[in-house]
Amino acid sequence: MFLNYLKNYFLKYTLKNKWREVVPFSSGLTITSIGILIDEVAFKEKAALIEDLMAKGFQANAISILVHRETINPKIPYPCSSYSLESIDWNGNFKDPVVTQFVNQEFDMLISYYNQEKSALLFVTESSKAKFKVGFSSVNKRFNHFMITTAIEEYRVFVNELIKYLKILNKIK
Repeated sequence: MFLNYLKNYFLKYTLKNKWREVVPFSSGLTITSIGILIDEVAFKEKAALIEDLMAKGFQANAISILVHRETINPKIPYPCSSYSLESIDWNGNFKDPVVTQFVNQEFDMLISYYNQEKSALLFVTESSKAKFKVGFSSVNKRFNHFMITTAIEEYRVFVNELIKYLKILNKIK
């Protein structure tokens, strides 16, 4: 327990020193690939969120999901790619190749679907090579290009607002 607290402290320290303003996104970018980073503790309706995105016109094979769990039991097969704080070493490097692959993939849009600032979630969001990052307004504003104010349980409102503003920004047709 104490070691996890200490590790969280070091990750937040690393993030604080590594923070940079998000890189401005290209105005000509059309969003086709989506990465979704979900905090499983706060939100459990992953399938409904994906179905709602697909109903809005996104392809299922263009959506990748990474779920943050408090602990991962190696004996339990999880339906989605998952990681925990143990997947990040003390130096801020990813030990799990699934997380490394997710972070290095250049998504057109990353949806950071969490509303609490947990160091493991923030670290993946900050490290992601996504071109356009979307998240909740309750999370530090330095990590995302676009923030939506809503409750995490109201995924339909989140998706509707996201689609509305993506159309205004000419990111989707």
